[in-house]
Amino acid sequence: MNRLSVHLRTALLLVGLALSWGGAIAQPALKDQIVGTWTYVAVDMIHPDGTRTPLYGPSPRGQASFDGNGRYVLMVARAGQARFASTDRTKGTPEENQAVVQGSIAHFGRYTVDEANKTITFHIETSTFPNWNRTEQERPFTVTGDEFTWRTPASTGGGVSEVVLKRAQ
Repeated sequence: MNRLSVHLRTALLLVGLALSWGGAIAQPALKDQIVGTWTYVAVDMIHPDGTRTPLYGPSPRGQASFDGNGRYVLMVARAGQARFASTDRTKGTPEENQAVVQGSIAHFGRYTVDEANKTITFHIETSTFPNWNRTEQERPFTVTGDEFTWRTPASTGGGVSEVVLKRAQ
């Protein structure tokens, strides 16, 4: 048997062993998979009939960051919001202020991951929507490669909202 044949057989044997062991290699914990910074791809309301409405427009802008110690911060806003007429943000018109409130959300606090149920719970400390302050919100989620998705039951009108993020580069 020549040298190339021996090397080829050895390589094939190693590949076969690696493939057979592949199922035994543990995936990183879900909590570890979400650590990092993510950018928003979509935030859609999915209606009971399956139609979708983008809650922050077709190209929402924002980031969500999750650290390894269980802390997070997230913020999303509608792209292309109109500038205020005033250069003083505290002097927005009622219409300008309404557009900002309806076109953005942010909150921060702690998070926990239930590996068995594949849920993330946001322990919200503070939010731009004060009704969420000091509340907990549980979301089923998936992480597939560089995509992180969670779903939220809609508070009104049925359906669910779906948040899709991609890992920041």
